[in-house]
This record gives sequence, C-alpha cells and structure tokens, in this order.
Amino acid sequence: MLRSGIYLNGPQTRAIEETLSSYLGVKYAVGVSSGTEALYLILKALELPKESYFLVPSFTFIASAEVIIRAGMIPYFLDIEESTYNLSVGSLEDAYKKLTKKRKKVSGVLAVSLFGLPADLEKIEIFCKERELILVEDICQAFGAQIGDRKAGTFGIASATSFYPTKPLSAFGDGGMVFTNDEKLAFKIKILKEHGQTKPYFYEYHGQNGRIDEIQCAVLQVKFKYFEKELNLRKKIVEKYLEGFKDLSSYLKLPYFPSGYKSSYALFTIRTKYREELKKFLQKNKIETGIYYSLPLHLQPVYKKLGFKKGDLPVCEKVSEEVLSLPLYPYLRDEEVEYIITTVKSFYQKF
Repeated sequence: MLRSGIYLNGPQTRAIEETLSSYLGVKYAVGVSSGTEALYLILKALELPKESYFLVPSFTFIASAEVIIRAGMIPYFLDIEESTYNLSVGSLEDAYKKLTKKRKKVSGVLAVSLFGLPADLEKIEIFCKERELILVEDICQAFGAQIGDRKAGTFGIASATSFYPTKPLSAFGDGGMVFTNDEKLAFKIKILKEHGQTKPYFYEYHGQNGRIDEIQCAVLQVKFKYFEKELNLRKKIVEKYLEGFKDLSSYLKLPYFPSGYKSSYALFTIRTKYREELKKFLQKNKIETGIYYSLPLHLQPVYKKLGFKKGDLPVCEKVSEEVLSLPLYPYLRDEEVEYIITTVKSFYQKF
C-alpha cells in the first residue's frame, strides 16, 4: 500500500467496503474517518427537519448525542433496560407520546447497541415503522453482533460502526463505516465526506473531510481474516468470567445475554455498589479497569439547556454509579483471566 503511493480513496478502501458490506449483508458500505463521523454523515445526508427531536439513550458515549446537535436537531434522552444497558422500549414509547402530545416533531430514533450486545432492535424497528420514524443504528461497539440470523446494523435505514483501536474490529488509529441498503443515501454520504463535491472542484453541498485512510483499510483487510476467531476467543473469556463470578451474585451484577442474541463482547461490564473500592483494589494489584459511563448524558453540563434533571432517567443514573469494565481482549491468557477472577474474589472475602 505504501509503495503504491495511493493513500486515500484507493483499492484498499474499496476492498474493505466490499468485504464488510458482504459480511453484514447490505448493499452499500462507505468508509469514513471515524464512527462519530459515520453517525453524523448519516444524519446530515438524511436532511431531517431542523429543530426536530431525535430519540437516543442517555447511557452511551457522547458521540451518539453530539451528532444529533451537529445535524441541527435536538437529542431527547431515553432510559435503558437495567438488564442489557440498551434503550428501554417502554421509555421510547413514553417519550414519543410526551413529545407528540406537546406537538413536537419527532424525526427518529438512534438505537445504540452497547458493550457489544444488540439493542431490542426488532421491537424498535416495528415501533419506528408504525410511526414513520427514521431508525439509525449505532453499532460502534457491536459490529459482528446479531439477533437470530440477522446482524446488528441491518435494522435501520443506515448504521454506523467504529474501528477505534479498542473495538472488536479495530484499525491502527481512527476509522469508521456507514452501512445501508439505500442507494441514494450511500451516494450522498460519499459526496459529503469529500467536501460536498460532485466532480473535481465542483461543490453542490456543504460537506466535510470525512475520508478513511488507505493504510487503515489495509490493516482492516488483514485483521478481518481473524475477526470471527477473535469473537469466539472473546466469548470464551466471557464464559470463564461468568463461571468464575457465579458465586458472587450477592455482590456483583453480571452481564446478561438474552436468548437468541449474539454479542460481539466489546466489554465485560459488571456492576457493584463497591465500585470505587474495587477499582482501587484491582489497580493496586495491577489490573486495569474502565468506567463506561460515570455520568449519563442527560446530566452532562453541555446538555443542561435541554431541561433534564436528576431523577428523570433513574435506571441510567443508578447504573452509571455501579458499572465497572474488566479486561477483555482476544489474547488475554487463561492465567491472566484466572488472576483477575481470583483477585476480584479476594476483594469480597472481607464482606
């Protein structure tokens, strides 16, 4: 790739687009500069009414909401299911009723599949179709996941994934991709990511620089060969964790995987009322952990003007105070997994 002298918009980009669209089972894939830009380009290309509402879970990474603002709409935050950490269909129904009763325009739903587990996409898809709402999927943490025989990323009009280095399918830097079966939408996104030009130095749209690098696409082509193998390795580690922690059910809330759902196991997230103490204890024993996410979006200072307050989304607020993600990557060795399990158990021996 380096010897070719083609660093953008070349054969590596086309190859990975074809590879991943085929894998997902959609007609079109467009490589872009990040998962965030993938989400934004979808919303921008859809040209939805300005100042309309787009519904999104509050317990997620901020990119899921910031792209709604950038596209000229208003995010309306939803609560989540305590068992899956994904958006609650009940909260979705309540929010839609509340907004439409106030004669507010609702344009769509951004369904985030968090930690690798698909959201309740079948019900969400039906909900959106019945109300003629746009459904966009955020599968930045869930590429490769599926419900039954249908992969996450194929339920909405379009989906976005990320190739950030911590994701199940990752590059050696930033990168992302849009997936869709809508030819016009795919074509519009390709134009927008190239500054809005429809031919060299001729611009019909306000676009941006949203390209993915050829070198990242070359990396992805190689790494994808091992993707399914690595998903299985992640699953085996998760199974070891679940077995190892089963006796701590009175202290730990373990991840839940609904029947018929296949996760991509992006993160292994437990919940505990002793999170800060456990985190410090594990750090002392040279085990790194992460907190995703410590403050839900509806309580973030940047969204204060939207009018949400503490208590509005109780499940998001409860979960954000208890979640802790343990190490999870394909090549975590058996002895390392056992060390993590033993160390966590030793913490709870004092109780």
